[in-house]
Amino acid sequence: MKLLQTIKRNYLELLPPAIFFLIAFSLILVTKRLVLSQYGISWAGFGSAVVGAFMVAKVVVVVDKLPFTHKFSDRKLIYIAFWKSLIYLLAALLVQYLERIIPLLRKLGSFAAANQSFLAETIWPHFWLIQIWLVVLLLVFSAQRELIRAIGRDKVMQMFFGARNNQAEK
Repeated sequence: MKLLQTIKRNYLELLPPAIFFLIAFSLILVTKRLVLSQYGISWAGFGSAVVGAFMVAKVVVVVDKLPFTHKFSDRKLIYIAFWKSLIYLLAALLVQYLERIIPLLRKLGSFAAANQSFLAETIWPHFWLIQIWLVVLLLVFSAQRELIRAIGRDKVMQMFFGARNNQAEK
């Protein structure tokens, strides 16, 4: 029973960032498809949007558990949002790097060769485009999350969607 509670809690913790990043990455994917279609290039990649969204969501959940993530909890929301965005970005970059370097390390046998192959094979304009979007999305996500934390989830839900049935009856 305790295992099921832990799984449920972890799932519910992962769900909000996963939904946010899935919507955002899907919009980026649609934009990419529209741009490429003008040149007669068809491109599919919804799977990469799903995997990317869950990867970033998991990074957010794991990083939130680290004590230094909450270093500026007593400061203004802008500082907290920028700090957490920076930590999330660095962690996401590390995960992206490891995701690419580990298969190369297995294939090539040495870290130097794997890193050299990674640097040579990376399409840098694409890499920087993804990182720019990731920075913007992490800033929006962090600011939204800190605002909800400061105002309160119930108050935000009421502001966006109106009173809940049980609150309206009181």
